[in-house]
Amino acid sequence: MVLPVIRLSVKFVIMREIAVCIVDDNRELRNALEEIISMSQGYICTGTMGTAEDAIRQLPLLQPDVVLMDINLGGPESGIDVVRTLKPRIPGTNFMMCTVYEEDEKIFEALSAGASGYILKKTDPARMLEAIRELYEGGAPMSSQIARKVVAAFQLKDRKNGNEAEELDLLTNREKEILELLSKGLMYKEIAAQTYLSPETVRKHVYHIYEKLHVSNRVAAVNKFYGR
Repeated sequence: MVLPVIRLSVKFVIMREIAVCIVDDNRELRNALEEIISMSQGYICTGTMGTAEDAIRQLPLLQPDVVLMDINLGGPESGIDVVRTLKPRIPGTNFMMCTVYEEDEKIFEALSAGASGYILKKTDPARMLEAIRELYEGGAPMSSQIARKVVAAFQLKDRKNGNEAEELDLLTNREKEILELLSKGLMYKEIAAQTYLSPETVRKHVYHIYEKLHVSNRVAAVNKFYGR
């Protein structure tokens, strides 16, 4: 009896290594991050830089998948400046801020500059690697502390926008008309001539506008009216 020959086809799936560059002015931290990445399967460190100048010069040549970018690089240019400069030049590279800063201003400045992730340096290595892969796969990883700040800021902005919308709804059509004329730089006498009102009546309208919008001057009233 001849037994049939069974051929088994084995397919090996090769996971592409994620190319990572590190930009940090702290040599010890830079070396530690390089070691973590180099010793982890699926990741490869293709370059490390300690200054903004080196990063701006080398990253476009290396074009890594992910850059771990420190904010304070100890020179005139920050990591945020580097991201702002390079993101249009290497759009395929994802920048993740890796920093000790938790200030709201730094967070939003970095995200506005083109960073897609923001984690703290005290993040444990396993979570750091997970964040790198998440960023590479299209996510926007942030530490829980940073994520809470982002959510809180958006909630505050929504409440502020809601309050301002309610304030604007309190304005009468005449007050809105006068506010539009104020935005053009017209004086009370000029507004009075265009609206067929007396200058004193215009002044009273402006007073009520300031009162309803909770502002004290023309510029603030106009900015709130136009949502600036």
